[in-house]
Amino acid sequence: MSSRIVLITGALTGIGRATAIAFAKQGANLIVSGRTDDAGNKLVTELRALGVEAEYIKADVRREDDVRNLVDQTVQRFGHLDIAVNNAGTEGQPGLVVDQTAETFHATFETNVLGTLLSMKHEIRAMQAVKKGSIVNISSSYGKTGAAYASVYSASKHAVEGLTKSAALEVAASGIRVNAVAPGPIDTGMLSRFTGTEEIKAGLAATVPLKRVGHPEEIADTIVFLSSDQASFITGATFAVDGGKTAA
Repeated sequence: MSSRIVLITGALTGIGRATAIAFAKQGANLIVSGRTDDAGNKLVTELRALGVEAEYIKADVRREDDVRNLVDQTVQRFGHLDIAVNNAGTEGQPGLVVDQTAETFHATFETNVLGTLLSMKHEIRAMQAVKKGSIVNISSSYGKTGAAYASVYSASKHAVEGLTKSAALEVAASGIRVNAVAPGPIDTGMLSRFTGTEEIKAGLAATVPLKRVGHPEEIADTIVFLSSDQASFITGATFAVDGGKTAA
């Protein structure tokens, strides 16, 4: 992993942050992206203390100009892009299907689906120039199943997995691999927000038999593996890291 160049969207908290630290411990140089300057600069300081080069670039994955600039600055800074992790995402507005609106749909899909699509578009453009690369998209166990009170979020993650498979087929001949990681319940701010009301807790309790909650570092380790040469024959796949949730 030494000296590889890694770009991570949604890198400032939770899984994204843990992934940045995991890559840095492997000796990779990083561009971390998000929308909060203070958190971004703090993370860069922490990464540099681990002995790697790191930069923070503010970007909103819903805006193509931001994404194009993010990738272009990565290439300008380091010369190329080896690995991209598309982690930026939102839980949207949990609730019943009958309570969803066009606004709640667009707010979720713009980040989770459009953001992933735009990120892959420009990451692939950069990787095709050197005929190699690895992209890891972040899905969810809800990308495989339905979920009461999470219809729009679940639909968005189903879409991410479809994008992953399609992109993997399109770029396989270019030496670029595209995979996804699908976490189950992970101890992050998103999980806390998602289960923040008694109504939603009750609905989830009826559909999620798994009691164990995983940690961001467990997801990060899987992402690092999928990005490594040890996974060179893996593309178009989604790896469940959910403690058996989708097997239940």
